[in-house]
Amino acid sequence: MRIVPVLLAAMVAGCASTPDAPWQSLADAGQWRNVGASALDARWKAHENELVLTSAGGGDIISVGSYGDFELELEWRLPAGGNSGLFYRAVDASPVWARAVEYQLLDDREAEDRIVSSHRAGAAYDLVAPAKDVLRPIGDYNQARIVACGPRVEHWLNGVRVAAYDTDSDAWRRRVAASKFAGQAEFAQARRGHLSLQDHGNPVYVRNMRIRALGPECS
Repeated sequence: MRIVPVLLAAMVAGCASTPDAPWQSLADAGQWRNVGASALDARWKAHENELVLTSAGGGDIISVGSYGDFELELEWRLPAGGNSGLFYRAVDASPVWARAVEYQLLDDREAEDRIVSSHRAGAAYDLVAPAKDVLRPIGDYNQARIVACGPRVEHWLNGVRVAAYDTDSDAWRRRVAASKFAGQAEFAQARRGHLSLQDHGNPVYVRNMRIRALGPECS
């Protein structure tokens, strides 16, 4: 996707956050549970501001809280060949991917999914490919940021805006129609929902995760 600077500048202006909106940490295990469950699988651990999937089988997890217009920041890393994802405005129902957009977490150097450009780190999975490769080496934490403002959403990776879309646009509707989500009637329809982290069969490390609501001027 070629991101048009003028469009992105307009999105940033429209997505300004309220200066006094408080940040909320999401590093506590009590703020998460498995999808469709009331508790968190023991393979997901929280310690010193870090949430970790220690081994495969922990299942996809979902935030207890739900969010509408928001700004989200976190740091993440994966093992070599690793794959995971962060969903937002998600419904507490399985499969999460059928209803919510995914910020892709991936090792773009070795993971099998790297072959498709819209499946690489920072992408809106299968919909908007990252505009630039800014992924850090394996072992280093990457910085992710998501700004969701009504129908407009931005994905940032390591300080660079790598993807942007508007769910009210014809361009978005064409992308969905050409994607794996074409037959999913509820996909990306919610303007408020949970966050969700994916168990894709490998450890996942997320730290310094925090979120804040955006003010009325956002919409």
